[in-house]
This record gives sequence, C-alpha cells and structure tokens, in this order.
Amino acid sequence: MRHYKLRAREALLLIALGAAGSGLAGCAGQAANSPASWYGQHKLAAPHRDKVVICHGFGCALRTTVPFSARDLAKLKGILAKGAKSPAAEREAIARAVQWQERRVAPAVGSANDKGGFTFDSGVTGQMDCIDEATNTTSLLIVAERHGMLKHHFVRSPVARGFFLDGRYPHATAVVAEKKGGRTYAIDSWTHDNGERPDVMTLNRWFAENPGG
Repeated sequence: MRHYKLRAREALLLIALGAAGSGLAGCAGQAANSPASWYGQHKLAAPHRDKVVICHGFGCALRTTVPFSARDLAKLKGILAKGAKSPAAEREAIARAVQWQERRVAPAVGSANDKGGFTFDSGVTGQMDCIDEATNTTSLLIVAERHGMLKHHFVRSPVARGFFLDGRYPHATAVVAEKKGGRTYAIDSWTHDNGERPDVMTLNRWFAENPGG
C-alpha cells in the first residue's frame, strides 16, 4: 500500500509539471524556463556553492547532500573540456559527466544498484525515478555552468511529458539548450542503471517517444 501511495503522489506531481508548461503535455515550450523555476515550484534544493543535493527514494522523497571537492571539480572540468570542439561533442561529454556523477555519489547515497526504468521501489534508499534523475542531472549541470565548464549549452528547466489519459505514464528529463540557435536536448538517465550512459536526443524526439517513468 505504501508503494502505491508514493507512486500516486509522484504521478500527480508529474501531471502538474506537464500542465505547468503551456497546458499541453509534450510542449517543448517548457524548456524555456530556468532551472530555478523547477527547484522553487517543487521546493527542491538547488546546488549551493559546490554542494549538490542528490534526490532519491522517488519524487525526491530522500535527499543526500554531496559536496564536490576541488579534485571533483577538476575531474568534471576535464570531462567536459573534451566536448569543446562542437555542440554535439559537448553533449557527449555531458553524458559522460552524468555517468561520472552517478558513480561519484553512489557511495554516499547508496545508489550503486539503482535500476533504470519503471520499478515499484518507491521509498527505497538509492533507487531513483525520473524526477530524482532529472533533478540530479540538472544540479550537476548547474555546477558545471557556474564554473564556466559549458561552452556550447545553457542549462534549462527539466520538462515533463505524458498523461494517464494519453496512455503514457508521466515522465521528466533534464534539458540543455544550444547557445547558438537555442535547439533543446533531453539528457535522460532514468532509463538506464546507475553509471550507464544517459539518453541524449532532441527534445522534440524525446516528447514523441512512448516510455514513461
């Protein structure tokens, strides 16, 4: 019964996220919002200095603060620097940075065995749903942006898609936008186990896909 209640709460949150965009699920206009709107609207903790609050337990029910050391920041900078030559290269570097963060925080969070995709493990320490994943990736990217590590992209607010009425469980993802031209991309790690490469695709393609989480 506890699992059901937590999933219902998460579903209601994601439905609200979808409605908050422009009134229609699947509206890419949601990505025009700043990350601050995501944290503020849902009372989540944005990164403070170089400390990130890692969400887990589904719907950010559990939160673990992880400080990034100077060594961590140097590692992150090195990963992202490999994407400097083009926007496409930087998105690949972002994917590797997400993998690095998931492995880096796993000992503190207990998320080494986090499984991708839909599960019924609500409230389980270290297990993450799409709200957790979208928030954690956004927090990482805010730290990177704050330190000038992103050359080709801005960090945008996570977005949501899907309603029960259209046959898709609501799902959220982190988003970046190209500085030149503004094209938006999903950085979606929810579909993969901890430390695996996240899905990286145009936001329009992401909105068109069916899986929800």
